[in-house]
Amino acid sequence: MKVIEEHVDLSEKALKSLVKIDFSDTFSTTNHQDSIAEITRKIFGQSPVWIRTLFTIRNFLVRLIGLKNEKPSDYNVGLAVGQYIGFFKVFSVDKTEILLGADDTHLNFRALIQNTSTANYNIKVTTLVAYNNQKGRYYMRFILPFHRIVVKSMVRQAYQN
Repeated sequence: MKVIEEHVDLSEKALKSLVKIDFSDTFSTTNHQDSIAEITRKIFGQSPVWIRTLFTIRNFLVRLIGLKNEKPSDYNVGLAVGQYIGFFKVFSVDKTEILLGADDTHLNFRALIQNTSTANYNIKVTTLVAYNNQKGRYYMRFILPFHRIVVKSMVRQAYQN
């Protein structure tokens, strides 16, 4: 299998990235060839047409209920702290992990991309979510089936054997 879902212990950085964690999951793949920056670009910097279409639909629907759907005023592409890759702001970068995320009125989200250097499934992509209100809980329940399919597909883009 190119991608598996697994439980991982969260790093101190991940635990401190949100005030609380209401939801988390981790998908893992193998890639010993690329840097953590290149792996992050492969996962978050490109998307198949079907994923872009889902995000277009999502952006239309969330606008109807008052959630963010536009790029922020400070949007600039890159992998330095404060820059963006895809929809997500870069919060921290080091040799083995990158922390991305977005904050909104309904929930705050983080994606932690780690290289654990283990023989198999060394690349871990962990989603962390903190609900800010009931709207965040409902939103997450609605998107969860899509989330698992989309994230697994995105993580598969980084696979290198």
